[in-house]
Amino acid sequence: MNLDVKENLELVFDQLFPLCRSITGEGYRKSFGILKKFIPFTEIYYETGKQVLNWSIPEEWVIRKAYIKSLDEDNRIIVDFKNNCLHLMNYSIPVDKKLTLDELKKHLYVSKTDPTSVPYVFSYYKKRWGFAVTQEVFDSLKEGLYHVFIDSEFVHGAVLVGDTILSGTSDREIFLSSYLCHPSMANNELSGPLVLAMLYQRISRWKNRKFTYRFVINPETIGSISYLSDHGQELKSKMFAGMVLTTLGGKQNLRWKASRSGNSPFDHFVRWQNYIKPGFFRYEEFDPSEGSDERQYCSPGFDLPVGQMARLVYGTYKEYHTSNDTKELMGIDNIIDSCNILEKFLQTFENERFCINKFPYGEIKLSNFDLYPDVNSDGNRCFGFMKDPKFVAAVMTILNYADGMHSLSFVSMKTGLSTEFLNKVADILKEKGLTDEI
Repeated sequence: MNLDVKENLELVFDQLFPLCRSITGEGYRKSFGILKKFIPFTEIYYETGKQVLNWSIPEEWVIRKAYIKSLDEDNRIIVDFKNNCLHLMNYSIPVDKKLTLDELKKHLYVSKTDPTSVPYVFSYYKKRWGFAVTQEVFDSLKEGLYHVFIDSEFVHGAVLVGDTILSGTSDREIFLSSYLCHPSMANNELSGPLVLAMLYQRISRWKNRKFTYRFVINPETIGSISYLSDHGQELKSKMFAGMVLTTLGGKQNLRWKASRSGNSPFDHFVRWQNYIKPGFFRYEEFDPSEGSDERQYCSPGFDLPVGQMARLVYGTYKEYHTSNDTKELMGIDNIIDSCNILEKFLQTFENERFCINKFPYGEIKLSNFDLYPDVNSDGNRCFGFMKDPKFVAAVMTILNYADGMHSLSFVSMKTGLSTEFLNKVADILKEKGLTDEI
């Protein structure tokens, strides 16, 4: 099934949206299985109790039924999990008891930003229970007795992470990931995985790939921590640049959240894109206090060159983490557009030129290669056959940034010299055996 066909993409969305996903469990596995039809993931399991960095894999949550019934109004069911899985706090413990209204309200949650919606509430690592309702339902509750029933249990299970590789001529990797653990939300949950699947299909059809592409899907936070626990060193040795895909619906310009160092190839490339087309991307510095799995990849021990690409950014719209985060809010056309922009971004990045200085310790004695004037006098820092006073400066700047991480586009931003001119200089450096390239 080609996800570039809008009807196909919408069909997959409609299959995924109603599933009660969590960080473990049947809803996640079903969602994973749907995505695996488009990305041939290798399945990696981290079993309950396994230590992953300084975390431990929790038990798997099994949920069958949950409701609140009014015992004073003909046993009317007021809130029912089967109507909307957001009504139940994710990872709620089993409950079967009668409560007064005051007792019940201690376990009810409403949205502070969007009172017409049902908020998303979860408690993965501390055992509790709760229900989420609209403000209208909360306000309509009357004094009396209520029957709360939650048919759930906790079993030995596993966190499931998927990865796969599309090989290129270089073993340097471009890392693309998203998360799959939120129930019944569109922009915040499904826009990232759907764009990831679309990108996989498109990149797999490219006739030539310079970079190798690694695709990863996981439950947010615990999944990326688990993956890092046994793939962290491999990622450090192979990753060239990476991005986490999230909240890619909406019509705003795409927002790039930089890596921790602010010095990754993607960080520079986004700046370059804005240099030649001001404002094309919104650019924000790394902030570890919010965001998604880039916080794990950019933790100081790993410090991987991973940023985050978003559009209708989490936390900036009132429907975030609520039942009003719908397909209409996200827009199927908008995530197709996001994919189009990101594919073009990656295709253009493939053509970036990354030089590697073969003599990186100290400055090269350029006069030995006829790249520096024999006589240096005022106004004479140019070279005979390149009658351009900018030539020596370009040579020295390219060589200094020729660490395999800074492209000629970056040098262009630093110097104001055109990439066309810098490419000619880079050709000379390569011909003279001073540089290699990725």
